[in-house]
Amino acid sequence: MTRSNRGTPSAGRRGGILAILPMAAALAMGSPEGAIAQAPEGVTGTVVVLNKGTASADFIDVASGRIVGTARTSEGPHELVVSPDGRTAVGTDYGGGGAGGSSLSVFDVATAQRVRTIELGRFTRPHGIAYLPEGDRVAVTSETTGTVIVVEVASGVIVEVLSTGANGSHMLGLTADGLTIWTGDIGSNTVTELNRSSGGKVRSFAAPSQPEAVNVAPDGSRVFAGSNATGRVTAWDTTTGEASTVGEGFGWPYRVFLTPGVEQIIIPDLRGEVLRFFDGADYTELGSIPFPGDGPQGLVLHPDGRHLFLALSASNRIAIVDIYERTVAGYLRVSGAGPDGIGFSSIPVGS
Repeated sequence: MTRSNRGTPSAGRRGGILAILPMAAALAMGSPEGAIAQAPEGVTGTVVVLNKGTASADFIDVASGRIVGTARTSEGPHELVVSPDGRTAVGTDYGGGGAGGSSLSVFDVATAQRVRTIELGRFTRPHGIAYLPEGDRVAVTSETTGTVIVVEVASGVIVEVLSTGANGSHMLGLTADGLTIWTGDIGSNTVTELNRSSGGKVRSFAAPSQPEAVNVAPDGSRVFAGSNATGRVTAWDTTTGEASTVGEGFGWPYRVFLTPGVEQIIIPDLRGEVLRFFDGADYTELGSIPFPGDGPQGLVLHPDGRHLFLALSASNRIAIVDIYERTVAGYLRVSGAGPDGIGFSSIPVGS
């Protein structure tokens, strides 16, 4: 494990987390199946995570580490988002073999139940998903049709269809105003910009082979993509189109996660079994945390801006990561297999 002091809060703010690290590490090492460790002081709320291997969603009380609810999904759940008010979670049912899935699973966080399934019809292989600022609408990629659809969650109605004109549009990134969407197009080796106001594709940038992970700065000034085939993460200036390398040497840069204000770029390397941290301005590598045998995948940040929840698909647990110390503060169990898509809500189950 490496660490850097860049961006680290004062010692006073660090005291609570550092005090529990020895306990958390001891619990983690003593239980290979993923022991519950006490969360850092003040880190509360509910983590919702999709278990791909068992088609289920777990609802975990962060403070206690207890699984407080489990709900079924349709086959092959992959990505998950939580609504701005924290009351609703929506997961993409990507499916298994054959034609693939074509639905969204909608969960009520307070009851930890799936309350509806939204059928998407011809828009199969839904994967990337983001809540729009409107609150009750989500943008979802349909990998097989090369589109991004906008779905009204309460009614289940598809209200917009935006074509990428590309193959394998898998993940998406959304600007803060909700008007611009970028997709990573694995089959076409491009990243594509869509504009909701104009109703479709604006342009594409050529990307290193098999760009899966994609994200965009909140102000739309930069777009990022990770290449599965080359192990490179690239950033483009969206004004000039100029490309820069964020990092290289990845086995599988599974996601490109941006902290608020893009102070840090955090990338789980699924095959390399490591979580890597980069400066959001000059792309200096700040540090890394190894996760041997864990399979780091989906990730979401706690509202405190410091603690990250990282799904570990191979060891069936979730790591709580301090992104300033670049250390593991504890672990949470899941009930199923292959946790990946993950979200956070401040709403406690049972409220």
